[in-house]
Parts: sequence; structure tokens; C-alpha cells
Amino acid sequence: MDPQVPETTQLLRAWAGGDRQALDALMPRVYHELRRLAGHYMRGEPSGITLQTTALVHEAFLRLIDGKSIAWQDRAHFFAVCAQAMRRILLDGARRRSAAKRGAATRRAKLEDALGLRVERDQELVALDDALERLSQVDPRKARMVELRFFGGLSIEETAEVLGVSADTVTRDWRSARAWLLSELSRNPPYPHE
Repeated sequence: MDPQVPETTQLLRAWAGGDRQALDALMPRVYHELRRLAGHYMRGEPSGITLQTTALVHEAFLRLIDGKSIAWQDRAHFFAVCAQAMRRILLDGARRRSAAKRGAATRRAKLEDALGLRVERDQELVALDDALERLSQVDPRKARMVELRFFGGLSIEETAEVLGVSADTVTRDWRSARAWLLSELSRNPPYPHE
């Protein structure tokens, strides 16, 4: 092992290279952080949802294991990919529930709530994801930054590391992306006008 490269990064790279023992050694090192990340996501889920934090961690990890081999850059890259997998799992559930509820009376949500630290309503999550997809067409880096910060719960420094930019750039992009998303959501609100 290279003493210059952190052990978690070395384990990730060994796992990507097919070393199953590296995966066994990696899990205890990352599991607590994965549960924290899943908890961050689950706080925004509506009450009554059947998926639990542990199940979300396991589902996301199964998707990573079953998916194509990933060339892990480092620990931050690993957690960014895990965050994306968790986001997709929850978004799929939100889209299913939202489709089942179409036509039900709903109230218009405040746009600020959709960009706060939690997303409490399925339709807001779907609307935010749709707006984020549109942002990715305009500025892919800012869209990825929002995904890492908002959905992944990564710090400014961790986001900068994953994106390969400075923390100041992440701060500026965060302000710009929030303004763009607020504008986009105001044009395409998650709830119909009453």
C-alpha cells in the first residue's frame, strides 16, 4: 500500500480492480457515513414511507455492486456516487407515488422549501429533479454541484474536491445555481395553481 494515498482510497481502488477482500475491509470504514447520508435523505421523505435508512443504504450499495465497475478517485467520489444512487432510489419512489396521486387536491408549495435542506413532498422532489435535469443541459458542473451539496449532503470542501474546483468556485456556483433553480421552479411550479 502506498502511504501517500489514504487507506479508504486504496481499498476503493482495489475493490474496483476486483479485490473482494478490499470490499470486506471497506464496508466498516464507510458504513456509518453511508447511514448518515441516508438519514439526510430520509428526513425529507413524507411520513408513512416504508423505506428505512438501513434499507436505503443497502439498496444503494447493491446498485453499486451490481453496476459496472467504477474507477474510484477517492473517498469523496465514492460518497458522491452513493448519494446519486440514493437520490435515484428515492426519486423513483416519489415519481411512483406522485403518479398514483395525480388529480388529488394539492396546495402550492413555497419555492424556498424546495431548495431548503429537506424535500418533504413527492411532487416537489420530482419538480426539483426535473429542474436539475434542465440545469444540467445549461451548466453540467452546476447541476452536479447541486446534486452533491443538496442531495448528497457534501460540504463545500468535499464538493470542490469531487469536482476538481476551488471552494470559492463551489460557493459562487451554489448561489448562481440556487437562483437559476428558483427561477425555473417559479415557471414550472410543483403544484397547480388553485
